[in-house]
Amino acid sequence: QVQLVESGGGLVQPGGSLRLSCAASGSIFSINAMGWYRQAPGKERELVATITSGGTTNTADSVKGRFTISRDNAKNTVSLQMNSLRPEDTAVYYCNADVRTFSSWYRKYWGQGTQVTVSS
Repeated sequence: QVQLVESGGGLVQPGGSLRLSCAASGSIFSINAMGWYRQAPGKERELVATITSGGTTNTADSVKGRFTISRDNAKNTVSLQMNSLRPEDTAVYYCNADVRTFSSWYRKYWGQGTQVTVSS
């Protein structure tokens, strides 16, 4: 019904940059908040950043000043620009969106995840 597809993960050296993108598709009527979460091995999934349809953002303290979230409402996409990456940023990054379809009220959808590895 709704699919979220992430792209842009990979291996990067400490101090480097990556840009993650996520595209939502399917029977979408509207999208409220979109965001990025991450899960490192042995740890719980945690919020990285979210953005409302109006552009209000919320960013985790651990990445504030280094990561920037943005979205294109017309294209139903959300991106995460990650700069000054650290080894502790290594995780699987998941896209999340609060979507209303033509047949159901708002519910959260998740992407399949994309691996980000920061290592020298």
